[in-house]
Amino acid sequence: MLVDEDIQAWVSGLDELFGRVAGRFLRAEPRRRARAYVRGLLAPIAGKNGWTLAEVAGEATPDGMQRLLNAATWDVDGVRDDVRDYAVEHLADGEGVLVVDETGFLKKGTRSAGVQRQYSGTAGRIENCQLGVFLAYATGKGRTLIDRELYLPKSWTADRERCREAAVPGGVEFATKPVLARAMLARALDAGVPARWVTADEAYGGDSKFRAWLEDRRIAYVVAVPSSQTIPATAGATRADFLTADAPLAAWKRRSCGQGAKGPRLFDWAVASLPVYDDTTPPGWRRWLLIRRSLTPNRRGEHELAYYLCCAPTGTTDEDLIRVAGMRWAVEDCFQTAKTEVGLDQYQVRRYDAWYRHITLAMLAHTYLAVTAAIAPKALAAASSRSPSARSGVSWHT
Repeated sequence: MLVDEDIQAWVSGLDELFGRVAGRFLRAEPRRRARAYVRGLLAPIAGKNGWTLAEVAGEATPDGMQRLLNAATWDVDGVRDDVRDYAVEHLADGEGVLVVDETGFLKKGTRSAGVQRQYSGTAGRIENCQLGVFLAYATGKGRTLIDRELYLPKSWTADRERCREAAVPGGVEFATKPVLARAMLARALDAGVPARWVTADEAYGGDSKFRAWLEDRRIAYVVAVPSSQTIPATAGATRADFLTADAPLAAWKRRSCGQGAKGPRLFDWAVASLPVYDDTTPPGWRRWLLIRRSLTPNRRGEHELAYYLCCAPTGTTDEDLIRVAGMRWAVEDCFQTAKTEVGLDQYQVRRYDAWYRHITLAMLAHTYLAVTAAIAPKALAAASSRSPSARSGVSWHT
């Protein structure tokens, strides 16, 4: 039957993927258990923890699964790199976008590596949680997570005994989220990931060092910034929201920034070319301010605005900038599917290294789903059934 053939293709594809990562495991036992772990993450079961994954694998206790995460010897960063290369092989195109974002993992207690009361965008409030910074790769063929870093607050890195108890390596020091993002972007770019763009929210876009680093690497960007973002202009610096207030009516254009669950994501957009105010702009490149305005007012009767600083080669179109701004939603989609489908957030570990191990295997499972959806959607479906303009020097685009 066709369904049986589709499922066989799904299984064969998973076997092929595990053939890629087999060399990262020096012994057969952890290699087999890692495969069983991923098969469990892909299974249609609720609560993908050590007990349920062991049950899917036919094991009486979760000891083996916990050993895989906490004690077994294997190259987790090597698996990460294999997952990235697998994603690139099947999803790459010349307009690829690297998307940076973070997600929260709600936790109880104080012993899990990096946990503390901190703001979680996932919860929309301050919660006791861990924060993971992720890098997604998005193209017209699909999107998936290709890198990850656990954020360690200063309350952790300043307490070496606490770090030791959570197996945080002695060489790990405090790093801001934009610094973690730069490390992941450097790995992707140095590995030759075919990406023309980077996009991120204002936690990263508002960091001038982050933007300067992207310009040094000659990677174009569309990054969100706060309304108070300083915008250099010929008559002196101004704020993004003050500058936007001077936008002429003709500057606003209704455009879709991509398909959403309910159809095209329509907003009103305005783009302003910023003056070349210093010698830091890469030769042949320009900077822009991009503004997104909601179509319907909020409860206060206001149209919500979002601001983006952009830098790309001269000749880049408004439509290019709008499209890339819309690609930031790709990482939100990745978080949702990875948590819902492959248990990204359903781990029960405290150690720093164990967090990376679970997250990496969940990324492997998620990337396999993304690739299967791109190249063999019927196989995936079958398997799922189973289991002031003149003074500022800016030029508004009308």
